[in-house]
Amino acid sequence: MKSNFKRLNIRNGLVCCIAALPLGLYVGEEAVAQVIVDRDTVIDGSNLLDSYQVQGNVTLTGNGASTDQIFLRENGALELNGSTVTSARDGVLTEGNGRAVINGSTVTSDQRGIVLGRSNGVGSQAWVTGSVISGSRGGAVISNDSALHLDSSTVQGTGLGSAGVRMVNGRLQAQGSTIIGAQEGILVNANGAGEATIDLDGSQVVGKDGSAILVDGDTEGGATAKITVSNGTQLSASNGLLLEVRNQSSADLTVENANLVGNVIVQEGSSAALSLDRQATLTGQLENVGKLSIGDQSRWTMVDDANVGDLVLAGGTVQFGEADAYHRLTLGSLSGEGTFVMDANFATEETDFLDITGTATGSHSLLIGSSGEEPQAENQLQVVHTGGGDATFELVNGAVDLGAFSYGLVQRGDDWFLDGSRKVVSPGTRSVLALFNTAPTVWYGELTSLRSRMGELRLDDGKAGGWVRTYGNKFDVAASSGVAYKQTQQGFSLGADAPLPFGDGQWLLGVLAGYSRSDLNLEGGTSGEVDSYYLGMYTTWLDRVSGYYFDGVVKLNRFDNDSTVALSDGARTKGHYGNNGVGVSAEFGRHIELDQGYFVEPFTQWSSAYIQGKDYHLDNGLQAQGEAVRSVLGKAGATVGRNFEMSSGGIVQPYLRAAYAHEFINNNNVKVNENRFSNDLSGSRLEVGAGVAVTVAQSLQLHADIDHSRGEHIDQPWGVNLGVRYSW
Repeated sequence: MKSNFKRLNIRNGLVCCIAALPLGLYVGEEAVAQVIVDRDTVIDGSNLLDSYQVQGNVTLTGNGASTDQIFLRENGALELNGSTVTSARDGVLTEGNGRAVINGSTVTSDQRGIVLGRSNGVGSQAWVTGSVISGSRGGAVISNDSALHLDSSTVQGTGLGSAGVRMVNGRLQAQGSTIIGAQEGILVNANGAGEATIDLDGSQVVGKDGSAILVDGDTEGGATAKITVSNGTQLSASNGLLLEVRNQSSADLTVENANLVGNVIVQEGSSAALSLDRQATLTGQLENVGKLSIGDQSRWTMVDDANVGDLVLAGGTVQFGEADAYHRLTLGSLSGEGTFVMDANFATEETDFLDITGTATGSHSLLIGSSGEEPQAENQLQVVHTGGGDATFELVNGAVDLGAFSYGLVQRGDDWFLDGSRKVVSPGTRSVLALFNTAPTVWYGELTSLRSRMGELRLDDGKAGGWVRTYGNKFDVAASSGVAYKQTQQGFSLGADAPLPFGDGQWLLGVLAGYSRSDLNLEGGTSGEVDSYYLGMYTTWLDRVSGYYFDGVVKLNRFDNDSTVALSDGARTKGHYGNNGVGVSAEFGRHIELDQGYFVEPFTQWSSAYIQGKDYHLDNGLQAQGEAVRSVLGKAGATVGRNFEMSSGGIVQPYLRAAYAHEFINNNNVKVNENRFSNDLSGSRLEVGAGVAVTVAQSLQLHADIDHSRGEHIDQPWGVNLGVRYSW
């Protein structure tokens, strides 16, 4: 059917107006042939007819077909499978309960790819799967009461100023699909009659020369949109606006399990509510958003100062941008329970600031960024203000680490301050003190006494030999020493010696070497490690007649020190340094034999160690300067035991030991950011132990020891030592 009509311009007309056109649609002055389908019809690649109009309760099926425009009128249905629609007009039009199912097909139009119209108050629907829909004046148009369902498809507006999808209300569902507009990705353009519903699941919306989603009213009223973005959906826009609301319009945006970067801007006179849920994130600016809800481990990261009406937190987080980019968040009200991630700088008195002009309720946490740099003065910084209410604020981990100290939060009326006058030693400082304090206990744990190092030498008659021992120690250092920590040490030593050619064979000269690893636990996730490598020489004198003995040791150490510090803001910082140490020990005693194989062995041991001082820093800028560490340890005690001769000729010698030890050096200074601290392991302690030495064969001896000590600043819950000596 052909007629001659003037060219029509329907760029901004509603679909219901399009539906009123005659059966012939026109481009220029030339009409295009159109076939009216009034019964179920199947077309395929052999059909060369230009366009189709389907009306009534009939279905047009295209299998591999190539057509021009397809127009579905009241109750008309379309099913396209692997087909192509190419038209200078709108590609596929529907109205009045028209239904289109498009599978694996391509629709290309010089006007609009697909138009879902409305007639007599009844909309139309389309289900598009695995297909591509494009139009120069828009990819798709959805009228009121109509719906477009996309699955693994692409809809694109290709011409200047076109949207990927334009909605006159209606419903858009997209799963695993892409919507691209030459201008806006999705344009909601209505006059207040109804609501546009947008559900984007695992999809992508791109505004190549505009916003990703624009909700825009017209001269007759504002548009309304309810938008859900979920499961990894991405929104991108050339102007950085994920959502723009203007001209007395309103929008409700819900983001679930998706990570968005961009801004939400609401024009004066319009309104918007935003909800982040199911671990969603948004990084961008919010402008004139009336209500913001953040729940279920979701996060909004600010990029500038922002003003939000009502903020409701349900396990969500607001992050005040990047460190050193200080922002102000102004809220009309605050409720719920959540976390604010902020930064503060005592030196410059700059800080992120939470300003609640109305009522604040609920329990909230402040995670304020830590720094290794030192505040210049004991001032205070205000971080929160409220207009009233019963809200509570507390610091995550109880303090903020700033330089050598950690600072607390103080409430004064409706305001909260970081108070520089309330401070405790920071984890970074504690790690510094612990590492500098550990070297003496490392040194002494490696040394021990003659008996623990080499066993009972009298059992092998002073012969040349070699030995090896492995050991472990646990030390609990009290806070009164300067810092509390627990140290666990494991290591081994080995050595060899021979009688000297003078002194009637009563002198031994030997060399030793070894390694130990000490792990420090300062609680709260802060730890340290000390790897110690050592070499030494020793000489031992045993007088078999009188029982007197002497043992002297000189030992050189190389310490590799590492610290890992858990900061109050959840971050970690590390530091490393190496230093050297040297120490000497002299032990003198007498082995007194009693009846029935018993013996007693009083002894005294004096040791001194010198550990090189060192300057180093942590990654967060904390500066540490340790002066040389000195130690002078005196010890006096006795060992009692008994020798049991075995039928095989071997000897088993169990023994008990007790000693009184005293550390004389009480001040090893450490500077952290020019703040002076003192490590002090001085004081006395009581040591007890037990062991056994066994001669397995004439040339082979085994020994084992356990130790325990308690003191003023340091306890040793346990020490274990196992050794073997072979003589030749």
